[in-house]
Amino acid sequence: MLSQSERSKLHPSVLAEAERRAASLQLRVADAVTAFAGSMNFVYLHILLFAVWMLVFEQSPWPTLTLIVSLEAIFLSTFVMIGQNRQAAFQQVKADHDYNAQEHLLEENTDLTRAIHELTAQIHQRVLAEVTASTSRAASAASPIHDDPTKP
Repeated sequence: MLSQSERSKLHPSVLAEAERRAASLQLRVADAVTAFAGSMNFVYLHILLFAVWMLVFEQSPWPTLTLIVSLEAIFLSTFVMIGQNRQAAFQQVKADHDYNAQEHLLEENTDLTRAIHELTAQIHQRVLAEVTASTSRAASAASPIHDDPTKP
């Protein structure tokens, strides 16, 4: 299974699929067979087995021809599986990269949103203080000063 640090770097859907496949014996066996069949070790093993068979056991041409055609089919299917494995690995790396990039952008956007909110609150407080101060000055300028008791 994956270590905790490896799990934290993977996309949740990749983890869910890995857990689903690990839960089934059939899927684990299929993954193991596919992993081996999609490897160069599989190709080398078949080269060795078919070479030994053709050199030691084969005497007439028709079974040899059948064997060569079967060998070609094995190689082609092996290369198709190797390509599929490589494509799957690429897609997983891409999905993990996209997920990590998206998470980074989400954190960045959250930080920016908080900073904008804080700056907006500060601007609001300053504008409110200026409006309050100018209203107070206007109110004090409009009220007459009663220094002279003879003036109403």
